[in-house]
Parts: sequence; structure tokens; C-alpha cells
Amino acid sequence: MSVAPTLVPEAAARRLWDVAVVGAGPAGAMAARELARRGAGVLLIDKARFPRYKVCGGCLNPRAVRVLGKAGLGDLVGRLGAVPLTRLRLAARGAFADISLPPGAGVSREGLDTALVGEAVKAGAAFLPGTTATLLAATGTGDRRGLRLRQGRQEHGIEAKVVLAANGLASRLDEHAHEPEEAAVARPWEPDSRVGAGVMIERPAPGYEPRTIYMACAAEGYVGQTVVEDGRVDMAAALDPAAVKRAGGVGELAEAILERAGFPSYSGLASLPWKGTPHLTRQAPTLGGDRLFVLGDAAGYIEPFTGEGMAWAFAGASLVAPLALKAVTRGWDPELLVRWRGAYHRKVTRRQIICRITADLLRRPVGTGVMVRVMSVAPWLARPLFRIMYRD
Repeated sequence: MSVAPTLVPEAAARRLWDVAVVGAGPAGAMAARELARRGAGVLLIDKARFPRYKVCGGCLNPRAVRVLGKAGLGDLVGRLGAVPLTRLRLAARGAFADISLPPGAGVSREGLDTALVGEAVKAGAAFLPGTTATLLAATGTGDRRGLRLRQGRQEHGIEAKVVLAANGLASRLDEHAHEPEEAAVARPWEPDSRVGAGVMIERPAPGYEPRTIYMACAAEGYVGQTVVEDGRVDMAAALDPAAVKRAGGVGELAEAILERAGFPSYSGLASLPWKGTPHLTRQAPTLGGDRLFVLGDAAGYIEPFTGEGMAWAFAGASLVAPLALKAVTRGWDPELLVRWRGAYHRKVTRRQIICRITADLLRRPVGTGVMVRVMSVAPWLARPLFRIMYRD
């Protein structure tokens, strides 16, 4: 399945858009769909062509599934053939804990993101893949924001009443951070941040069971894996950069972490085509600027554990859409940005605190080993944590 462009840059430059969305991942595609459904003229832009691979654990947790349902996409997971996920197997230092989970879903980002873009197009959004976007300086008195689009050697300028920056961890939408409050799209990572890495494996190694998230934990990071809709294994890791260097590469370190945790090994894991991400943990100093909302991973990110990343993305998209629509229909008001910050903090940032605490705990090998051993005999102790993480 693929999604073709619905127009060319020259055509995009001929009209004033209500909303330009930069980044067609879960946050951007969902926001584009919600706005298009409400009648806005939406241009969805992405530097990649779809389908494309993204480093991700491939887990939709129950909260993410519920948000899809509330948006009228409750059948999307089933249509994609996603694998039900009902168990977490946690391992550290040879100890194992099996924890029952409320039903989630295992799905590849190739499948999910392509389907969400397709839904945005179906709702009326225009789609322009294979195109990079640069935010131009705000004029101060204008009623629109400009973007410079580049596709190959061609460049074109477009204008929109509102811009949504949903262009991911490596977000650098504006070349020079034209406005101080817009430094959010070029923010630094935290000093002790880990890097992400991922790879797709053709089939599970013997010893791995379906419907289960496997998580191997060590001082140098953690490696998670689950089976997705086409039977492949989506393996993703959060790793200490210095440890990656010492091990000789992300694949080598992932292999060592799995082995020390006591999970079955994969033959040739280190030689597979691993992909990396920038440093994971980073927090934007603000969430937008003049006619600009920042959302998704571009708004800040904490190392996720069992599918929180996509839940945060969907939640942000559902929150920003009505505010962006008000900016389109009633004109820009700085109060909209204040409301966006407040809503995002309540529904996303507070949830990320739980992941930060969990990630900090997983950096302590002795504490992690003790935690896993305790949960191996009392798995119910994890229930309050997951109730907090998965509630609306």
C-alpha cells in the first residue's frame, strides 16, 4: 500500500492554505485528517515518500487505540491486521516477569503511517511527499505564515493561515529560529539522553511467543520487540551512546543486552540494517509561535516503554485540531497558543513523567533486577503503573 501525492509544489504555491502540516507521522497525519474533516484546506507535507520505515516499537497501547476509536478510526487497527498485544515479558540479569496488559496492538509504522495519511487524503487533505519545508520569518502584522518547499532542485513558496510542525525528533523547521519563541523546532536534547535504534526482522527466533511485548533491560539501555501485522518482528532499542561506541555498534549492543537478559538470540542480529534516531529525551522550551503549533515528537519526547509515543502523538493531534481551526475561522489570537500549552501539559506532559521515572529506574541495574524479581512473583504490582499510563 502506498499514498501518491495529490498535487505538485507548483500547484500548492498557487493558493492560500488554511493549514500547512509539516510531518506526516501519527501526529501530523491525524491532525491533518481532523482539520480536513472540519472543512479546512489542509496541505500535508513530508520529506519522505510512503510507505517508509521509522524506528519505533510498533506498539499501540490501549489509550492510543481508544483515541483512534474516538476519531472514527476504530476499525483501522483491524483493517491493518494488527496483532493483539496482551502481555509484557520483562527481563533483566536473568530474571523474568510476565505482566498481563489491557489489549493493545502491534503494527508497523509503514502500515500505520501510510494508512493514516490515506485517511487524511480521504478526508480532503492534499498530500505532498518527498518535499522538505522551511518556515519563513513571521511578518508581525501578516495574516499568514510562509514556508519554502524544496523538492529536488525546485523551490516554491507557499502560505498558510496556520502551520503545524509535526516533523519529529530531528525537527529543524526554521533555519535560523527567526523568533525566540520558535526555538522549539530546534531544541537541544538532554545531556543523559539515549539514542534510539530499530530494525525489522523477518520472523521471530524460536522461543518467542505471539501477542507479547518482550523487553530486555540493562544499564546500557533496553531492547524491546513485538510481532507486527505481517509476521515480522519490530525490534527497537533505547541505548546509551557511549555504550554503543564501546560495543562496536547498535546491533552489537542490542545483541549483548538480549543475551544478558536471558532472551533467545537472533542469528546475525548485529549485521542487520539497523536504523538510528537522534537523542531521544528532549523537551521543547515552548510549543509554538506566531501562527505556529508544535506537536508530536517535535514538541518534546521521553523514552517510551510500551507504546506511549503514539498515544502522545494521537492525543496531541486531537487537542490541537480545534485550536488550529479557530485560528483559521476567527483569526490568530496568541491566547490560542496559551490554551495549547495548557492542554498539552495536562494530557501529554504529565503522562510523560511516568515514562521518565520508569526510564530512570531502568538505568539502575541493581534496582531493575530487584524490580523484575519482585514482579515475577507479584505481577499485580505493575497494575497501578499501567492504569495511570493508559487512562484517558
